[in-house]
Amino acid sequence: MPEEGEEKGRGFKVEDRRRFSPEGELKPEYRSEHKAGPAQGAEKPSAPHLAQEEAAAVRRAEAEAEAAAEAAYEGSRDTITFASFIVGLSTEALAFLGEMPNPATGERQADLKAAEQIIDIIGILREKTRGNLDSDEESLMDAILFDLRMKYVEKARSPLR
Repeated sequence: MPEEGEEKGRGFKVEDRRRFSPEGELKPEYRSEHKAGPAQGAEKPSAPHLAQEEAAAVRRAEAEAEAAAEAAYEGSRDTITFASFIVGLSTEALAFLGEMPNPATGERQADLKAAEQIIDIIGILREKTRGNLDSDEESLMDAILFDLRMKYVEKARSPLR
């Protein structure tokens, strides 16, 4: 039991040594021109000097973070995923079905043979990748194939082909 009494008597002290308040303001104790250090009694640099150094450090950190984010974005644009590949194929099929304008001409043009080939390619990919896709990819493939096949049948049966 004496050990418990020793622990209760010791305690600990929590000291907040952050220079800025939660609102981002410099705390009053750091605004003074000079302040003695706790152990040495040496003078600290002036508060305005500290604020300038910290602001510069924050600007450098923000610039580094922005550069890293830009590099990550550039890298992600160059990376193709299975889902983006399938969506790209389905967009081509939609264009060949006349569901969207041709990017080059701006006109809607139907080419059912080309659309059929792309839909068949997506179907082949679906069969060959069965069991190797995650649930989101499987759902995407199924939804795209269903939608494209229904649109193809609708266009193929249309008398205005």
